[in-house]
Amino acid sequence: MNRREFLHGAATLPVALAPAVRAAAYQPKRINKAIELLEQGQPAYYINAGGGGYEEGRALAKTWADIIMYDMEHAPYDVTRLRQFMKGLADGGPTPSGHRTPAVFCPLPVLGLDPVTFKGASWMVQQTLACGVHGVHLCHARSPEAVQIFVESARFPQQNLGRTKLGEGFRGYGSQKFAAQLWKISDTDYLQIADTWPLNPKGEIMLGVKIEDRHALEHTEETLQIPGLAFAEWGPRDMGLSYGLLSGSADPPYPKPMQQAMERVLPACKRNHLAFLDNVLPDNVKKRIDEGVRIGAGGSKEAAEIGRRYTKRTMPW
Repeated sequence: MNRREFLHGAATLPVALAPAVRAAAYQPKRINKAIELLEQGQPAYYINAGGGGYEEGRALAKTWADIIMYDMEHAPYDVTRLRQFMKGLADGGPTPSGHRTPAVFCPLPVLGLDPVTFKGASWMVQQTLACGVHGVHLCHARSPEAVQIFVESARFPQQNLGRTKLGEGFRGYGSQKFAAQLWKISDTDYLQIADTWPLNPKGEIMLGVKIEDRHALEHTEETLQIPGLAFAEWGPRDMGLSYGLLSGSADPPYPKPMQQAMERVLPACKRNHLAFLDNVLPDNVKKRIDEGVRIGAGGSKEAAEIGRRYTKRTMPW
């Protein structure tokens, strides 16, 4: 099954190897574990990290999760601590699958409200990626123009793929130094592969957007067509607040406006071959996978175990 078939919800799934065989035989093919899973037609599952440093990173190095969302939206924006966290992950690794670290994505405190606001704070993307993380998540992606700048800010200027619709990237030389060391590759290799996947098939950076309020929802289709994005979500808790709902529910059944929001974002992800991120629970993970969820939120190890067996995953966990 190829990635496009999987993101469109194809029913056929790969045949599993026996767990002992796959653990002994598996050799990672990617730095970014989440990309490797999606290319195999497999969902990835994440947990949240609370903004800690070296010790938290080391403690999470062998996590059951494929992705760690390192919160810099609501926790302090502290890149020194993030670097320490990444160093702890690397020192405590590798992961059970043999990857140097789990994939690490960072939601940022800068919001995608308009191009001027985002451009003035786009330095946060460069500073965050310079810590060696594998992805950045843009909150409240209301403006397609701001999202385009978001993508450009994550790319080095020599990258030409997508340049008919995107401007020149503006990550700067020097931001590769620590990240390359952490990834255990040369500076030159980092400059080549630290690009946005799947726009660049060899890229190891994943960019996501949160269509998480009614204003962002109005531009869903335009936003998700922007080259360089890899995943999107509809942010049910913030979406609920946007409609005046205080329950903060991330799980179904949803009030009508929230259900309608989800039903708009998910098909737009499928049309644009983006991975859809949403909550999964032990009692609904199979159904959510069938619906099209490809990045499982919720932090439930049990849900991940059920989902991995359901999709006959061969990568060890």
